Amino acid sequence: MAYVAPIHRPNSVRHALRVNLFPNEKECLVLAKTNRLEIWKLEESGTLVHTDTKAVNGTISILQKLQPRDADTELVFVGTDRFHYFTFGWNATEGRLDTIDSFFDIHEKHMRDAQSQDLCVVDPTGRFMVVLLWEGVINVLRMHTVKSKRQNLHWMDQIRVSELFIKCATFLHVETGHPKIAFLYQSRTDIPDSQLVTYRLTADDKNTEVSRFEVRDQVDRLEIQDPSAALLIPVGRGEEDQKRYIIRNASTARAQLGGLIVVGETRLLYYDDAAKKTVETGLQDSSIFVAWAEYDVSHYFIGDDYGTMWLLEILLDGPVVTDLQMTKIGATSRASSLVYMGNDVLFVGSHYGDSQVYQFDPSAQSLHLIQTLDSIAPILDLNIMDMGNREGDGQTTNEYSSGQARIVTGSGVYKDGSLRSVRSGVGLDDVGVLADMENVRSLFSLKSNGASKADTLVVSFLTETRIFTFNPDGEVEEVESFGGMIFNEQTLLAQNISSSRLLQVTTTSALLIDLESGVAISTWRPAEGEITNVSANNEWILLAVNGRVLVSIQIQQDLVRAEHNDLEDKDQVACIHLPPEYPSVGVVGFWRSGTISIVDIKTLQSISSENLRRKDDNASIPRDIALAQVLPPHLSGPTLFVAMEDGLVITFTVSKADFVLSGRKSIVLGTRRARLGLLPRANGIYNVFAMSEHPSLIYGTEGRIVYSAVTAEDATCVCQFDAEAFPDSIAVATEKEVKISTIDTERRTHVQTLPMGETIRRIAYSRSERAFGLGCFSRQVRNNEEIITSTFKLVDEVVFKQLGNDFILDSSPRVEMVETVIRAELSDSYGNQVERFLVGTSYLDDANSNASPDAIRGRILVLGVDGERAPYLISSRNLKGACRCLGIMDDKIVAALAKTVVLYSYHETTSTSAEIRKITSYRPATYPVDLAIEGNMIAIADLMKSMTLVEYVPPADGEGAKLVEISRHYQSFWATAACHVDQESWLESDAQGNLLVLRRNLAGVTTEDKRRMEVTSEINLGEMVNKMQKVTVDASENAIINPRAFLGTTEGGVYLFGLIAPDYQDLLIRFQNKLAEVVETTGNILFTRYRSFRNEERESDGPFRFIDGEFLERFLDIDEKIQEEICAGLGPDVEAMRNIVEELKRMH
Repeated sequence: MAYVAPIHRPNSVRHALRVNLFPNEKECLVLAKTNRLEIWKLEESGTLVHTDTKAVNGTISILQKLQPRDADTELVFVGTDRFHYFTFGWNATEGRLDTIDSFFDIHEKHMRDAQSQDLCVVDPTGRFMVVLLWEGVINVLRMHTVKSKRQNLHWMDQIRVSELFIKCATFLHVETGHPKIAFLYQSRTDIPDSQLVTYRLTADDKNTEVSRFEVRDQVDRLEIQDPSAALLIPVGRGEEDQKRYIIRNASTARAQLGGLIVVGETRLLYYDDAAKKTVETGLQDSSIFVAWAEYDVSHYFIGDDYGTMWLLEILLDGPVVTDLQMTKIGATSRASSLVYMGNDVLFVGSHYGDSQVYQFDPSAQSLHLIQTLDSIAPILDLNIMDMGNREGDGQTTNEYSSGQARIVTGSGVYKDGSLRSVRSGVGLDDVGVLADMENVRSLFSLKSNGASKADTLVVSFLTETRIFTFNPDGEVEEVESFGGMIFNEQTLLAQNISSSRLLQVTTTSALLIDLESGVAISTWRPAEGEITNVSANNEWILLAVNGRVLVSIQIQQDLVRAEHNDLEDKDQVACIHLPPEYPSVGVVGFWRSGTISIVDIKTLQSISSENLRRKDDNASIPRDIALAQVLPPHLSGPTLFVAMEDGLVITFTVSKADFVLSGRKSIVLGTRRARLGLLPRANGIYNVFAMSEHPSLIYGTEGRIVYSAVTAEDATCVCQFDAEAFPDSIAVATEKEVKISTIDTERRTHVQTLPMGETIRRIAYSRSERAFGLGCFSRQVRNNEEIITSTFKLVDEVVFKQLGNDFILDSSPRVEMVETVIRAELSDSYGNQVERFLVGTSYLDDANSNASPDAIRGRILVLGVDGERAPYLISSRNLKGACRCLGIMDDKIVAALAKTVVLYSYHETTSTSAEIRKITSYRPATYPVDLAIEGNMIAIADLMKSMTLVEYVPPADGEGAKLVEISRHYQSFWATAACHVDQESWLESDAQGNLLVLRRNLAGVTTEDKRRMEVTSEINLGEMVNKMQKVTVDASENAIINPRAFLGTTEGGVYLFGLIAPDYQDLLIRFQNKLAEVVETTGNILFTRYRSFRNEERESDGPFRFIDGEFLERFLDIDEKIQEEICAGLGPDVEAMRNIVEELKRMH
């Protein structure tokens, strides 16, 4: 059974809307991001602030606004790709945003989908709406006129139209009160053309009956000279001084405001539908225009396909239109939607790159970027840089490392193309590097005499201590003396005791220092041996001498020893902790017994004890301790964290009254012990920083303790450093340096960007070279001609710097395109295993060319990396078909060509030459689009016919090698990617956003049964998956989910796919079903309908044996009484189900 959950939620912006949602407030911006509606508000500075998110059980395909009669606010109309529609707006009674109308097209689908995207247009009054979903059919709706139903939509009629391929539609500005609509359409399928036609929407004077849209109902008809015209812009009637005047003599009439503009690639046409006059202008620079927004009645922003922003101006003589003029005003992301927010602020929503906010300067006619909304859509390829460590391919990690994986994506298109590093976790942003210092043991922050904030940093090494002071401007100075502190020994502890005193404990002594005089007031030294462990609060010091003798010392009595406890040979002290909020107790961990004890600081007698050892496991040794209030005090008592030698962190809830331990839980954070550091927050709450090979921040949120990965895998120790120059910061020591950083208080997704200015189509990662191999192509327009160039390049993984020169593919006489790039280990001419990059290409055929059947249509290139880390060509093989994807089977190359899958042998003869020879081939049903290789099995994802499993049979008994089909999925399925996930199971995605888990039916009765692959899980993700990347994780025995793959989608989503442990399968299925009955989302769309499999052939009733992790997480947000209702009959109680959901949440 399968599980999927988002690591990075899709953030492509296809639709955006400026709408008046809230009473007595300015208009806000609503963005549609796949299955979420985000509400943003405009600040005085011109920046946008995210205020709310509404989840929708559907992929949003339509977004429009409506204006109910006599209402202060507007409604938002939303349509999904599954024919669900709803409106939402302000509910004055409840004082919140609510769903107003929700309806679903229950008719059986019998019409053909519109060839263009779903279109929805609303008339200027906001009360009439036309929706275009089917070819040759329009749906007409309007706002109710009955007073009690004015917030509701009324479906008027569904009408057939003769215009089949409608490229654009818009309502015109009219003064008669009768809405008029214009269609820009293509009349022929074989030859591009553009025709403009206008109709009156209604047939009667009361606007209650819809026009029949027949030829006799046409108001105007016009042939557009530019066949590539694709945009219609309705023009308003203008201000009072621009009002049109009526000329009864049509021969002398001139075009006035109130018509529409037809935007073509080479010319602009203004048409005045009242005067029946046109004004046409040719464009100096032709382009493909894709989006527009109105600045005022005579100025319009227009974005083109190349990311250029234009200002279209209607030149006027009073109300008379004299000419049209286009001016370049800047470069932006390629716009999917444009929204003018007022106050000269323009929002550019993009599916192809980052969305942006610009300030428009009307006098200079230029744009100034003021805000960027990051987007990693569309993801064309992805690779896993590491799974939380850097130990090579055979990484052995726990199941939670998937939440710490660094995923690198090839995102964006053309000039918006970039390389993105995506990681989910708590962000650590470096403010500055203090110094290059190695082998730092500890860090401590201090306040100098009279200082209100930390201004001194103590850095402890094995044999010395160094101290740095900071002035209010952030300037740093290393000092040679500080208040009588010892510099020539390792400092185990340094902290302020009061405003004028500080405590320093080294391996030989404890000093109480007066800061004003700089003199040690008192010193305590052990009679013999060294201090091995120490912890202190404002009243007591608890330390261990030689790991055998526990000593408690009173600070206020000038370091007088209060009690000691000699363990002799019974045990040894492994770690010590004095909690800052509970000065009367200490916590001690012991080596031999593997126990943890809370002791009375005055008597050193045990109050509560717990054995942490698991059977005879000698690695079950406590190595670090933290006792702190992580959750708010009214929800829970303090929590004890114990870091074990084997990488576990064990937690207990501690009673405030008698310090009894209860509620033991264990968490895997790594394979070696973690160091725990307390980071104070407001109101006596603490976060815990756990430093290991998988650093984590432990914090409380929503009444739960959450473990989140930190984006600083090299941290060895940290301390709080709230300095005047660096407020709310921390000091972090790594193996090589000490730096000042700021840290997030909770988890979020972190994206690092390397702009490339071209499309990154494929990514391959080389760990040995510490570099990425990128297959790229760029698009430029020169002299009105589009030039495409394809290259392979190497980029360093750390500084993202290009290595060597581009390896440029052929561009003349035919353009060669990169189709696939992989990294492979192959034998060199000496028989040693070396890394190579394999590049598969295709040649673009000119539509007018008559290429011979034997013409070269693709190549396989083998590239090496020289000593200067630059790529060079070793060998190439010409192909008669385009090479769509490549794979490696042992030392052989598997290539998916246009209509066949071929297996090649590779033999490197010299460092610059090799032989690539065909061994055998297999012909799939139609067209292979992806390969997944496991052992000697090849899964072929076919463009139309789903998946086929092929087995490689080596040569034997005089017969040559073969590729033999052993199993097939017998369904039509427009596959996009495939991946092996478990033994005989494979994951496949399609163009409709479906995910299938297919399994070989080895238990079939007949041979035919065994040849049929069976569906074991299916779900509709709602996004098309472009790439699947397999991961191998050694999950613990008690793991709920075993991560198997990462998925990258066209909408910018990165998902974790995993398999569910058998013990949890039934529980999670029943839990998801009960949750679906309770949880409501905006639009009131059923969860089962949203996640049900759907393609052209069939539609299921809901997800089949598939768990939606994001949906399960909503359990944590609902009321506790409802949680109890959901858990009734499940088995586990509410607390147990919360723990399960939290554990699932931590994985991503």
